[in-house]
Amino acid sequence: MPPIYIGLMSGTSLDSVDAVAVEYDGQRAQLLASHSEAFPADLRQRTLALMHPGADEIERLGRLDLALAELFARAANQLIEQQRLDRTSIRAIGSHGQTVRHRPEARFSLQIGDPNLIAERTGLPVVADFRRRDMAAGGQGAPLVPAFHNALFRDDGIDRVIANLGGMANITLLPRDRTRPVSGHDTGPGNVLLDGWIRHHLDLNYDRDGAWAASGSVLPALLEKLLDLPFFSARPPKSTGREQFNFDWLNGCIAAAGAEAESPENIQTTLLELTALTLCREIRAVLGESGEVYLCGGGSHNVCLKARLETLLKPYGLGTTAELGLDPDWVEACAFAWLAARTLQGLGGNIPPVTGAAGERILGAIYQP
Repeated sequence: MPPIYIGLMSGTSLDSVDAVAVEYDGQRAQLLASHSEAFPADLRQRTLALMHPGADEIERLGRLDLALAELFARAANQLIEQQRLDRTSIRAIGSHGQTVRHRPEARFSLQIGDPNLIAERTGLPVVADFRRRDMAAGGQGAPLVPAFHNALFRDDGIDRVIANLGGMANITLLPRDRTRPVSGHDTGPGNVLLDGWIRHHLDLNYDRDGAWAASGSVLPALLEKLLDLPFFSARPPKSTGREQFNFDWLNGCIAAAGAEAESPENIQTTLLELTALTLCREIRAVLGESGEVYLCGGGSHNVCLKARLETLLKPYGLGTTAELGLDPDWVEACAFAWLAARTLQGLGGNIPPVTGAAGERILGAIYQP
């Protein structure tokens, strides 16, 4: 029986920790089970606070590092116990950790959730700290999931783009011609601004089906101001995070566009258009005359956003990774189970043209129980 790897992923949205069990034989990765551990409200607020510079950051970082590790370990143990997995069959846990600062321009990225404590609480080896080895080699440390997309979703018959709509949005181009390199990069905000705006105004965690955005209208002046950001015209490799796409930036754009008096639903609609336009521009820039686009991540459930993407991407086919055999909600967590396997096998986990690293590197560090 092939060994089992557990993948843990907590994204920009901070809604839950995703835990998956993946069977990996060195060739194919098969999702066996999944579990979602909700973020406690107080822990979510503490994490959000740490993402913005403030007083006493070192003390807060140390305490949060341990609190998040307890949450990640609980997610892994719940998955194992609920699915009655044999711990002796589990080779390792791959834990991405929680990103609290991503500064590729300064050559550092910080993910917390102490892997020593996860190993102690689960009794299993943990592979963590995936990004910094790539950054040491001159890369951006992100996105890392394109290597997994390449292993699982590439097809020799057609060009494909895998578009992840998490807090941030990113794309992976999988050319049918295997002499062409895989490419990928962040395209800008996915759900981060949409979730934050509806939480601020309606106290909801997200805009279910994009219904609130569907009730408003795009504000052209605001959209133009948002699109003026140099990140959108920068050439890859590029990656981003809350450091750029946050309320300080958004409110500055709203003021500059004279949109302070506009209804909040119109701003939500404009934010959805920003996500759709910036994603589709990048997809069209990399796909040829024909190709397929498959969505994954939480944004793949946003009916309004998906409808807008279908319009903007014609004549390309648009689906979700469920059609390729993997539920779109679990792709990223599966990627870190796969990356843990690569690390233990002594194999590279990054794609240099994606991150900008000088070459392929073995990612992560191993923490024994």
